[in-house]
Amino acid sequence: MAVNLPLPQAENLKPVAGVELGWAEAGIRKANRKDVLVVRLAEGSTVAGVFTRNRFCAAPVQVCREHLTAGRGIRALVINTGNANAGTGEPGLANARATCDAVAGALGIGADQVLPFSTGVILEPLPMDRLLAGVPKAIANAREDNWLAAAESIMTTDTQPKAASRTVQIGGKTVTLTGISKGAGMIRPNMATMLGFIATDATVAQPVLQALVSHAADHSFNSITIDGDTSTNDSFVLIATGRAGAPAIERADGAAFTALRDAVTSLAQELAQMIVRDGEGATKLMTIQVEGGRDVAECRQIAYAVAHSPLVKTAFYASDPNLGRILAAVGYAGVDDLDVGGVNLWLDDVWVARNGGRHPDYREEDGQRVMKQAEITVRIALGRGNATATVWTCDLSHDYVSINADYRS
Repeated sequence: MAVNLPLPQAENLKPVAGVELGWAEAGIRKANRKDVLVVRLAEGSTVAGVFTRNRFCAAPVQVCREHLTAGRGIRALVINTGNANAGTGEPGLANARATCDAVAGALGIGADQVLPFSTGVILEPLPMDRLLAGVPKAIANAREDNWLAAAESIMTTDTQPKAASRTVQIGGKTVTLTGISKGAGMIRPNMATMLGFIATDATVAQPVLQALVSHAADHSFNSITIDGDTSTNDSFVLIATGRAGAPAIERADGAAFTALRDAVTSLAQELAQMIVRDGEGATKLMTIQVEGGRDVAECRQIAYAVAHSPLVKTAFYASDPNLGRILAAVGYAGVDDLDVGGVNLWLDDVWVARNGGRHPDYREEDGQRVMKQAEITVRIALGRGNATATVWTCDLSHDYVSINADYRS
């Protein structure tokens, strides 16, 4: 059960002019589930993305990078779930390209105008007969209002679909943004198994769109972790169709750019937090805030040390205020010149540690009260600068082990 995450409602997901989405049940891994998605984009759309830094990156990631670099103008995306097409060598690359060929042929566009994405089990060949049979079915039911079905069609171990919308005023015009994401385990994006797609009808030059997607990723998908594992397939893509009639954003500055950047980042953060809320076996959402660092990098380093610690995560699952584990994680994070005598720690409103030691007024029952909550903020003050960073994570429960032990069953 996801942590305080209501199911998205189709009527709340706003269509984005110039984007049509269609799905199919192709039986990629399991029967009777949506597992192929085709997204058709209007001519003139701009597309940008960030991808996994895992050296074992999946075949579709490699092809996506090639096609974005080609610069012909992306007209379609194709996503399958159930099989990651990762660790599949040259045959995997051939299958990713054959998938693009099939979509291109059906839509009358170039194969290098198609971006392929896959998610699911690694080291298994993609069942091309089933995937290719699903492509025309997905194209046949493509509609602008299919966002909820699209979110359902990219799920793996997710317990529910993840989707949301925004609107923002730019140049006197209403600009719409809608996005979907998937992921519940193997989550520690580092670009950014997770996928994220956001579309807007704003008009944005491609280099500016790349700046937007990189900024949004750093403040959202690159600030979450469930288990510290970086997937082979992580991808976050931003699409701008230019159909809103708003003034074109051609520079990464100015009021219009800032308004769109903030809207994209806000939506990406919501989608990223949905992944953490739906983490495999999760019962709690934890926000790790590190402040007073010399730079953002060391703040993130310490935040991730806390967020990745199995001892910290299991203590939160048990609602056990064994909070020395947090200080231990801060200490081994790798900030070698950290003066622990200047470190302070809060659990929500409870001041736990002052100047590197237990606060004299801290009471166990106060820590217990906070630990029983479904959402908890851990605030760590380093006392050595003005930099800050935030990471979102979840607890580690028995169910996480069960889900991953049985994942291929």
